[in-house]
Amino acid sequence: MNYILFDGPSRNNLLPFTFTRPVADIRVGILTIREKWEAYLKTTTTTVTEDYLSDKYPMVEMDENIMVNASYLPNLELIEMVKDLKENQAIFKGEDVIAFFTKEAQNDISFDAYDAIEFTQDILKIENTWDIFSKNAEAIQEDFALITKGKTSQPIPASNNIIAPENIFLEEGAKLEFTTLNASSGPIYIGKNAEIMEGAVVRGPLALCEGAGIKLSAKIYGPTTVGPYSKVGGEVNNSVIFGYSNKGHDGFLGNSVLGEWCNLGADTNNSNLKNNYAEVRLWDYQTEGFAKTGLQFCGLMMGDHSKCGINTMFNTGTVVGVSANIFGSGFPRNFVPSFSWGGSSGFTTYLTKKAFEVAKVVMARRKVEFSDQDKAILEHVFEETKKYRRT
Repeated sequence: MNYILFDGPSRNNLLPFTFTRPVADIRVGILTIREKWEAYLKTTTTTVTEDYLSDKYPMVEMDENIMVNASYLPNLELIEMVKDLKENQAIFKGEDVIAFFTKEAQNDISFDAYDAIEFTQDILKIENTWDIFSKNAEAIQEDFALITKGKTSQPIPASNNIIAPENIFLEEGAKLEFTTLNASSGPIYIGKNAEIMEGAVVRGPLALCEGAGIKLSAKIYGPTTVGPYSKVGGEVNNSVIFGYSNKGHDGFLGNSVLGEWCNLGADTNNSNLKNNYAEVRLWDYQTEGFAKTGLQFCGLMMGDHSKCGINTMFNTGTVVGVSANIFGSGFPRNFVPSFSWGGSSGFTTYLTKKAFEVAKVVMARRKVEFSDQDKAILEHVFEETKKYRRT
């Protein structure tokens, strides 16, 4: 069977992260949503997404296809139902369609003609940006069970101070000496060739993905995900870093999500709790205003390729778009549009020519090409977000 992941109605609620990727390629837990589905299904998937993303994330359609709403994270019960789908059947969770069987010739699908199968079990759904960190504990737990089933961890070096070693898994090439790992409150996964340096103190759940690193004497509170080839130092609490991003120095990051190719300058700090303890509001790209989150703790949402200088301070509930460059003293406003250059004293437009020069250099350091597809995606984002920039 051919499986196709589609963005679904939550796509716009997940901006700025979905400016540059389909919903399926959001990382939560250890794996991206796509990697979870492919691991359970034991096959590859393709994507239905925005037209401007489709060159990089194409769809492969066959005579018979099962379409899957990428906002939903798979579990064993759902996978069995998805595999058993027949023509004119669809799986629903309330009003939401999770998956349905379709043929290539079907263009306009009316679910009135489908047999509705209700999914009644609990399931994780990523429908808002803050779900990425607030549901990360459960996602790490489920991924840990999936990835480590039937496998044996590499031995934990004797120099480390360990609590609940049965909840710790080291992949091949993982390095750690003279650290403290407490997995009593959740699993700790240390990926292939990842490293935790001396003096670091970690409380699970933690996902340290392939090639990622935790710096000397860092303090990491779970549930936190450090994506592939990312580096973190200082203090991190309940945050998700997608990959290839750095928070390499002292400073606090809490209840936050960073996309790919981000960099936080030394001693950058974000607030995750308002002084009056009130509910946090976040910028909503659909209403073009600030919307309630229902959360008391919510920090920084930063899109791909954005960066900030040393000693940057972010207010509670700050949203930074794609390819922004923030620097200077004081708090920048709590919505920074994509391709903005500046800080609390004001912003100008970060021209694509300059932004692309930086992206090319940054990606080359990790031996990743800044492709024509990447360039075209960012050019589209630049045009789409013009209305938010004041210059």
